[in-house]
Order: sequence, then C-alpha cells, then structure tokens
Amino acid sequence: MLTVSLAIILGLIFLVWSADQFVDGAASLATNANISKFVIGLTVVAFGTSAPEILVSITASLSGSPEIAIGNAIGSNIANIGLVLGVTALIAPIVISKENLAQDLPILIVVTIVCGILLLDYDLDLIDGLILSGLFLLFIAFLAKFKFKKNDQVTDLPDEAHDTEASQPTEADEPPTSNLSALGKTALGLVVLIISSKSLVWGASELALSLGISKTLIGLTLVSVGTSLPELAAAIASALKNHTELAIGNVIGSNIFNLLTVLPLPALLAPGAITANILDRDYLVMLFLTFMVLALAFIGKSPRITAIKGILLLAVYTGYYVMLYQTEFLASV
Repeated sequence: MLTVSLAIILGLIFLVWSADQFVDGAASLATNANISKFVIGLTVVAFGTSAPEILVSITASLSGSPEIAIGNAIGSNIANIGLVLGVTALIAPIVISKENLAQDLPILIVVTIVCGILLLDYDLDLIDGLILSGLFLLFIAFLAKFKFKKNDQVTDLPDEAHDTEASQPTEADEPPTSNLSALGKTALGLVVLIISSKSLVWGASELALSLGISKTLIGLTLVSVGTSLPELAAAIASALKNHTELAIGNVIGSNIFNLLTVLPLPALLAPGAITANILDRDYLVMLFLTFMVLALAFIGKSPRITAIKGILLLAVYTGYYVMLYQTEFLASV
C-alpha cells in the first residue's frame, strides 16, 4: 500500500512540474517557428498529452483487457471536455476562433459520429480499426496541407480577445528562447509527463483492483482521468500563462487523436464485442459534450467559453460520474 500511495503522490507532483515545462517549450517553439499556438496545441501538445492513452491502450489490449483500452479512449474524451475545458475556463476565458468553428470542431464532430456508426453493432473489429487508422492518416494529411502555415499573429480572434491579449505580456516582451532550449524543455516535459501519468494510473488502478472494482469502471474512471491529467495540467499551465489557444487546441487535437489512434488499438490488437453501456451511455455522453462545446461557442457576445460555461461543462461531467456510480459501481459491489 505504501508503494501505491507513493506512486500516486509522486505522479501528481511530477505531472504538474512537467506540464509547465512542456507548455513553456511548446509555446517557445511556436513563437520561434512563427506558427500559431493553436496549431502547436492541436498537434505537438495534443499528441504528446495523448501518449499516456496510447501506452495504456496498447498495454491493456496486449494483456487481454481491451475493455480498459476502450473505456480509456472514450472516458478520456469525456474528461478532456467536461473536466479539462471546464476547469480551464474557471481560470481564464477560452477564446474560440473562427478557424476552430469552421474547421477543427466540425472535424472532431465528424470523427465522433463516425466512431458511433462503427460501434452500432456493439463490436469493435479489425475493419473498424483499419477505418479509424485510415481516417487518422487523412487527418495528418489535412494538418500538413492546411495547418502548418507561418502566421505573424492570430487574425481571426474576436476584437475583445485582441484587446485582452494586448493588455497582457506577450512572448515579444519576454527574453527569446533558443530552439535547442525550447526543444529540450518540450522533450523533457513530455518524457516526465508520460512517466508520471503512468505512475499515477498504476497506483490508482492497483488501489481500485484491491477494492474489487470492474475493469470497465477502471477504464472509464481512474484510467481515463489519470491519462487525461497531462491534458488538464497542460491546460491549466496554458491558462495561467494566458495561452488559452493552446488549451482548446490541445483538447480538440487530443480527442481526435484518442478516437483515431487510441480506439483503433484494441480493434487491431484484440478485436471483439463491446458492452452495451459503452455505446448506449458513454459514447452518447461523449457526443453530447462535443456538441455542447460548439453550442456554448455561440452563446454570448463572442465565441468563448467563460467561467459560467465552464461550470456547465463540469456539471455535466459530474452528472456522468453520478450515472456511472449508479450503473457500474453499485452493480459491482
């Protein structure tokens, strides 16, 4: 029990530290390369913070526990929107650009709907895995063609956002960071992020198993939240540094990566039937939260997620856990 406790505590400590290093490095790379921070969030940060989900999914699938991998992918997406965006919005308003509304959120919605169609037969087989993997290659091609463009500044933010950013210190006011130093920070932060999140998930999973909780519930709760902690830590660090475009890009990109790289792994490595609740309950909550972000963007004077909207996201997330408690935990004890 002492080892498990240490794994949880040390995992949390190093998770927070590494997220700060990772965000600093990613923001510096964006500035040096003249690439918008949103694009860095959508790609480098999103893929980096999705690494724990990928590692857990591979391990779970190869060890004969694909339900943990599936629960991890869907549960992480629910946590990314309900928990990560909700908490981040309480710290600083998350500005949603025209590009987010026109391209990125629609892509996430389409990918989410396609996953639902593939799961309609309550089975995740090899064909499903190949389709999702093919969509991932198309997404990478889309990023290469349309996203990696040099921008002197973000030009599609609302006027209020420009006024807000103008009142805040910018990277131009800070001492420049060399590419080598920025890359070192990013790499070190990513490595420690992966190790610390793995330590935290292992400790939490061991604690849950000792209490006799089902693998499905572990995947949807402890593992999914644990592997979403890098996104949460990175988003909080981004918000504290006034880089909320990194936070929204991180969540959108991470959710796309989860559905197109994490979910296909159990389909490719351990195909088989899924439980009814995965589609009828968990997928529908994920779909609802995804559409909710789009709807919240149109409420108010400008497209942004404010503290009040963040509370709404957290309320839905909390309600989901109440539903899990009633349908999974009570049934397992």
